[in-house]
Amino acid sequence: MRNSVSSAITDHSTHRTLLTARLVLLFTAATILTGCATDEAYRYYATETYPAKDAREVELLSEPPSRPHEVIADFQARGASASYMRKRAAEIGADAVIVVTLGGYRSPHEKWASDDSHSTSYTRITATAIRYKEGP
Repeated sequence: MRNSVSSAITDHSTHRTLLTARLVLLFTAATILTGCATDEAYRYYATETYPAKDAREVELLSEPPSRPHEVIADFQARGASASYMRKRAAEIGADAVIVVTLGGYRSPHEKWASDDSHSTSYTRITATAIRYKEGP
């Protein structure tokens, strides 16, 4: 009798361990497949489509260039990086992408921006894809 009770407890424990392992594996796979960027939105303004480019050909800017250009799209997301936004801009044929980060973490003990230990953190990233205009 004791062996059958012990066997049933061991079987139940093994079943729980396998179920937990499956759930962890499923969660990990879902995370990998969905990527890190969430809450994505984009708006395409151009009246024509452009061929995709290699992301390395797209300039990464932090402010609008002085060179004449047209805005072809805006992107925004949470959890994305500047390189991710650059890839999105490359997919639509942009010459450059202007990336701005917004939000971030703040410590209640840091009242001045110069004391901000989280100055490189952000919660949202926006990007404006542009194409340079030809001529003067």
